[in-house]
Amino acid sequence: MREDILQVKLEKLENIKNYGMEAYPEKTKRDFCNAQVVEQFDKLIASDKLTAKEITLVGRVRSMRPMGGSAFANIEDESGKMQLFLNKGNMPEELFKLFVKNVDLGDFVQVTGQLFLTKTEEKSLKVTDWKMLSKNIRPIPTEHFGIKDEEELLRRRYLDLMINSDTRELFRKKNIFWQTIRNFLATDGFLEVQNPVLENIPGGAEAEPFITHHNALDQDFFMRISLELSLKRLLVGGFEKVFEIGRVFRNEGIDRQHLQEFDHMEFYAAYWDLKKGMEFSEKLYREVVKNVTGSLITKYEEFEIDWEKPFPIVDYFEAFKQETGLDLAENVSVEDLRAKADELGIKYEKSYGKGRLIDTVYKKTVRQKLIQPCFLVGHPLEVSPLAKKNPSNPNKVLRFQVVAGTAELCNAFAELNDPIDQKGRFEAQMALREAGDVEAQMIDEDFVEALEYGMPPAFGFGLSERFFSFLMNKSVRECVIFPPMKEKE
Repeated sequence: MREDILQVKLEKLENIKNYGMEAYPEKTKRDFCNAQVVEQFDKLIASDKLTAKEITLVGRVRSMRPMGGSAFANIEDESGKMQLFLNKGNMPEELFKLFVKNVDLGDFVQVTGQLFLTKTEEKSLKVTDWKMLSKNIRPIPTEHFGIKDEEELLRRRYLDLMINSDTRELFRKKNIFWQTIRNFLATDGFLEVQNPVLENIPGGAEAEPFITHHNALDQDFFMRISLELSLKRLLVGGFEKVFEIGRVFRNEGIDRQHLQEFDHMEFYAAYWDLKKGMEFSEKLYREVVKNVTGSLITKYEEFEIDWEKPFPIVDYFEAFKQETGLDLAENVSVEDLRAKADELGIKYEKSYGKGRLIDTVYKKTVRQKLIQPCFLVGHPLEVSPLAKKNPSNPNKVLRFQVVAGTAELCNAFAELNDPIDQKGRFEAQMALREAGDVEAQMIDEDFVEALEYGMPPAFGFGLSERFFSFLMNKSVRECVIFPPMKEKE
């Protein structure tokens, strides 16, 4: 900020103080929000008695038009704007001059006066008194000539919210998104819980974790990458339907669909099978889409997505064979998968095992063809260390993902509750980790021990705010109020 602008604003601040007015008072009076005044305007001025009644409003000054001995201004609160009319004949002249000469765009003020209609029939407040609530000493960007750089808007999101009503509306819709999910589950008898963010062993997903140190215990902890294992421990403990909406942390790259910290939801239902879970989740998706967007047709990138039609079932093995020529039902080797990835120009790490290679090739082939909402089912065992095997084909698991617009929008399993099988899969994951795959899962001995006490058959489902960003046709980062940003150099 230029020194001369700062100096002028500090002088205005001093003028207000010298007048005897507090620039940052504690107490505020407010009779209505601006939207209430606009909505009830006719009622409020319906009689001479009410016309003479003064009301008090508050808000941020968004525009100012001085005209000699008069001035028009607009104030804005969260509900909307209200026009003010100030005239030195309606208040002490010094108080009028103090407003016109020392109030800037962005200041918060309290104004008192009578409602009236202007000659152009604009609903307005004829101000008879005012006071400063918060004097800004830094010029705010304007709506039309404000900050255009997206990185800067994300870094200083409070300015984005201040000048862009669309951004404020985005986060109102995000609130509807999570409240819809919460209400949908609670109505069906699910219990909402809150589990620890700090874990001894990160589990429930394949991702590199963040590590932090607990000073009081003098011990390193991992920040959770999933909500899964704690929630399944609750099934062991006797709860039958539980869910959590909470923050998870994954130390991975940033792109349109990925961020290091994000809100995630998982629910678990004892005695549900995969079919019941599919029926329930399809209803959940439609409820969320309708409540958030007002329609069952949404836009994502160049695609028009129809959520109203029944979700078709796509078999993972069949789709993989169709797109790559490799039949996962046969003995496909790591070498076969590397050769196919090389042929298709798909990048991979040398440390990748069979499961990671299958997943990498799938994402660049099969997933790119899945546009309308569908259930992708029958994933390979190698990419699903926490899902129950399909009894009719032990190379597959009982799992589905909802995929639309080439994006994975959930993960759901018939949960593995065999402690011996689970430990063996953890050991296989640990071998991959020791070979260099930093996203492979660790052995969680405590979780295995919990399973040894018995966990009922269960269905588990998880989705993140990626689904919200999908509905908004924006990147995940744009849909986080204060996303993690690289420090300015």
